[in-house]
Amino acid sequence: MNAAALHPVHRAPAGDIPLRDWQGQPVDCGPCPHRALRDAGGCEPGHSCMQDAYARRIDRFFRTHRDLAGQHMDHPYFEVRAIAARYVDIFQLGPLRQDPDETVRLQVALRVPQRLLSPMCDDPHREVRIRVAQRIDTPELSRLIHDADYEVRTVVARRLPLALLPLLAGDNDEQVRRVVAERLEMPALWRLAQDPSDRVRRTVAERAPLPLLSAFLADPDWAVRWTVAHRADTRQQRDWLLRLSEDADPEVRAQALERLAEPTPLSLPPGEPHGGHRP
Repeated sequence: MNAAALHPVHRAPAGDIPLRDWQGQPVDCGPCPHRALRDAGGCEPGHSCMQDAYARRIDRFFRTHRDLAGQHMDHPYFEVRAIAARYVDIFQLGPLRQDPDETVRLQVALRVPQRLLSPMCDDPHREVRIRVAQRIDTPELSRLIHDADYEVRTVVARRLPLALLPLLAGDNDEQVRRVVAERLEMPALWRLAQDPSDRVRRTVAERAPLPLLSAFLADPDWAVRWTVAHRADTRQQRDWLLRLSEDADPEVRAQALERLAEPTPLSLPPGEPHGGHRP
């Protein structure tokens, strides 16, 4: 059975990118080390070809011929190395951690075993370190807490154990601190109640215990005050709602007035049974 029968060809869409090799020249099957595959139907210029400049055609080639990927780890075209890295045996990926192109190293970071992933925490490219932060074992995450890139630290904030999360509460980036505020529990969460970011304080106001929300009644951000009006207990914090019903912001006033208009739950004497008459 020939390769065409083993791997049926699916035509590329009409109007695809013109056929050129990675140096901008016409594709020449003559010097190709896999030219015999063409006669057997295993590749085709313009559709499935590792010499092509178009990544999709290179991918079609290696997807069909995974066993050939390891032969092209040192190809001069970075797309060939990067796509071959998707299909090569993971035990052949180690040398590509030092590849000069970040696209190749990114593919390595997505597949390399954990024991080889840790050294990539120091990769010079942010996208590589983001993938490392997404995959690395939890005990190793602390290595990236002080990463120079906020996106890397954001991924760390989403995955870091709660016991270590306060280490990022003072991060200089708002997005990182907001993720921290979404996960921290009290009392550590309250450290962010005075955060300079409106978005971070809003997150705290959405999660903090109700009795503490009085600290936000005069918050400079209208959305934080709206959150207080939205969460306040209509009976126990009615004075807050009365105050916010006269707020300078119309959205806050409207929310406070809407809450004040809600039926107030009746308070029952201690020991009074709910939902029935006295026996």
